[in-house]
Amino acid sequence: MKQTLIPCIQMRGGTSKAACFLASDLPADSALRDRVLLAAIGSPDIRQIDGIGGADPLTSKVAIISRSTRSDADVDYLFAQVNVDKAIVDYGQNCGNVLAAVAPFAIEKGLVSAQGSRSYVRIYMVNTHQIAEAELSTPDGMVEYEGDTRIDGVPGCGAEQILTFSDIAGSSCGSLFPTGQPRDRFDGVDTTCIDNGMPVVLIRASDLERTGLETREQLDHDDELKARLESIRIQAGKSMNLGDVTHRTVPKMTLIAAPMHGGAVTTRTFIPHRCHASIGVLGAVSVATACLIAGAVTQGVAIVAEGDKQRIVVEHPTGEYSVMLERDREGNIIRSGLIRTARLLFTGQVAVPGSLWAGPLKENK
Repeated sequence: MKQTLIPCIQMRGGTSKAACFLASDLPADSALRDRVLLAAIGSPDIRQIDGIGGADPLTSKVAIISRSTRSDADVDYLFAQVNVDKAIVDYGQNCGNVLAAVAPFAIEKGLVSAQGSRSYVRIYMVNTHQIAEAELSTPDGMVEYEGDTRIDGVPGCGAEQILTFSDIAGSSCGSLFPTGQPRDRFDGVDTTCIDNGMPVVLIRASDLERTGLETREQLDHDDELKARLESIRIQAGKSMNLGDVTHRTVPKMTLIAAPMHGGAVTTRTFIPHRCHASIGVLGAVSVATACLIAGAVTQGVAIVAEGDKQRIVVEHPTGEYSVMLERDREGNIIRSGLIRTARLLFTGQVAVPGSLWAGPLKENK
């Protein structure tokens, strides 16, 4: 049987790569859609040799995008994390890095028209029912990918894209502190369970007899540490209203330590069992938010200034991530902002076995 060819644009968004699809080009049935995505990316296989995934959680991602029917959004964005070595597609989170690919994709595919030298695209994040706004450069009505903005974890420079969020607290868990308090204890270890765009469990590295400065490779081979983190993650997941997270990629587990390079805090994040080369966009927002909360495990570790508007620098294994936070008079976080870059990598068609899915035209007959 012939292969089924599906229109696809692969984009780098921030420090991640994703296969980006129009929702109308994928199966309407969610179970079949998951099987198609697994085949396209090449999972489950640690090399993803039979698909276009890059054998790493950061390059095993999918964005499903459509024109929005909402009055407050231009496009809808559904994020899918495709597990590398398991036949699992997880929709339980956003991805702020891949979010940076959504506006360029929407303009490339004609879902949104460029508005001049700068364009603004309102994005409804289907996974968590929140709105983000992307501001990007579009000279001559086309997306500009080249520029002089550098972000850690990506070689070279690109065009600046500004992403802003409002009201993302409790995006997946229902509240900023889903356990009802800024500090909890699991397996005798103090934690902060927080969700300001991404469910994260923060732990002081020193409380697990680690420095928080270990390399990604050292942590990936630290089986004793990973077993302890997984035990805490499963317990915290239930307490964070996420249910049984055994087969999910949230909450993210983040070790914190004092900053080493002038930032606010040093981090090592797991997604969920491999150490992140950097830190996710929305994960960084949650960590930065915790740095401003009295009673969180960041207290006495993070170095922050006073003021309602702050730039919190979150250090990670390959550099740093800057998060702009704004608080109201009561100290509540009301706006989060960050800077990303994106690049179109290829546009074409990805093939999946015809025996798996014959395509949208035959599906609708």
